[in-house]
Amino acid sequence: MSAFIQQLPALVGVVIGSLGSYLAVMLGDRSRFRREQTVRWEDRRLTAYSDYARSQKTIVSLLFRVSAHLGNDPHPHPLAPEEAATQLGSASETRDLAWEALLLLGNTDVADAAHEWARVVADMEHFVRDQMGDPDGWSTLLENQRVAREKYYATARRDVALPPGHSGRFQFSHN
Repeated sequence: MSAFIQQLPALVGVVIGSLGSYLAVMLGDRSRFRREQTVRWEDRRLTAYSDYARSQKTIVSLLFRVSAHLGNDPHPHPLAPEEAATQLGSASETRDLAWEALLLLGNTDVADAAHEWARVVADMEHFVRDQMGDPDGWSTLLENQRVAREKYYATARRDVALPPGHSGRFQFSHN
């Protein structure tokens, strides 16, 4: 029995060391899993935000072209409203699907900014659908769209911890 008692401290040390190693590995794995899960969800949110922005930009680009056909925009490739109708319908459907992903994965601030951008784009669609010939009115709508887009991008960047980006405003010189 004295041999067992002499070995008991070593045995207790081995058991404590094994438990410590097991706990360290478990905690490390759990921490790594949480980090990987966070990165995975951030990546999915970024994809949802990008898909929504891309779908909005498709609609806005078509509206630029139709507005050019109506004489309101200097876009170099005018498009008649009748020719744009199918493309706008398809682009709106794509945006609606992207909106659902954004609602599922995004935070409230980004969804609110996306909704505001969509509202401004809807105003642009109504303007074009009514075939308004009003360059100043169109210019106001363009500025509202740019502001809403900038807010959306800034809010989305904050949510996925990206640094501030470019405003997207470019000055073109026509020499």
